[in-house]
Amino acid sequence: MWDFFETVRHRHSIRKYQPDMPVEAEKLYAILEMACAAPSAGDLQAYRIIVVRDLAERTALAEACDDQVFIAEAPVCLVFCADPTRSAQVFGERGANLYALQDTTIAAAYAQLAIVAAGMGSTWIGYFDEGRVRAALKLESGLVPLALLSLGYPAELPAPSSRRRLDEVVSWR
Repeated sequence: MWDFFETVRHRHSIRKYQPDMPVEAEKLYAILEMACAAPSAGDLQAYRIIVVRDLAERTALAEACDDQVFIAEAPVCLVFCADPTRSAQVFGERGANLYALQDTTIAAAYAQLAIVAAGMGSTWIGYFDEGRVRAALKLESGLVPLALLSLGYPAELPAPSSRRRLDEVVSWR
């Protein structure tokens, strides 16, 4: 196992997956446990995670994401959906409009790092037609898809992308 800093440094967007290497159930379960360990407003976990392993559903998701075919080629796609109603019950409008979104994206970020720690790769997909994702997964009304993570064993290791210098991003007071 890598330490946290190595895990973050080894996270890359993976768009090519080894076709004959399925994601082991125990690793997938551990990744989902880490997503659910993420902090959330009031510990409400105002989100739902849809695990998509079915090829037809992954293909429909790829099409809903402007034909990003790697989504269908990955053995698993996790769809992170906000549940604004759950958060609104405790926190009102701010819970619905902000906290549920934050909870969902924090859980997705934890999952993405857990994927790396488990020896796999992923890509965060935020560009999609929400209506088509809803239809492909027959989502319950009220759930809002926010992010998809394709995941599997990488068939490529892209070069690290450049990052802005700290002094361009961080302000000290």
